[in-house]
Amino acid sequence: MGDSIAVGTHQVRQECASLSKTGITSHGWDKAFGNNDLTAGTVIISLGTNDWDGANTYKKLKEIRAKINSPRVFWIAPNEKSRPSVYADVNTIAGMFGDTVIWTEKISKDKVHPTRAGYKELAEKTK
Repeated sequence: MGDSIAVGTHQVRQECASLSKTGITSHGWDKAFGNNDLTAGTVIISLGTNDWDGANTYKKLKEIRAKINSPRVFWIAPNEKSRPSVYADVNTIAGMFGDTVIWTEKISKDKVHPTRAGYKELAEKTK
């Protein structure tokens, strides 16, 4: 579930359902998908990277996470260098819920999106 990184991860993990959209913010995701049943065996989240400064990403991500009913939740952490506050928010919220944070060093030239190999690495970490 989430943004373009979630879309890319779904391309590798096609067996998973996807509630994701390229360019979506955390607030936009919650508005578009937040009323869905978020019960699953495993949930993979990539959100916050598209949020603007002042969007209160922490609050929105915590609200979204509270709606999820899953024994296994993985957060794809954004690139710490490009989005340090979101990186910190994701790690804090994941810690509160006992979730797993994953990332890849295989980042494309835009310093945001994983390379094809990076997406494959993320998918493997969620199996």
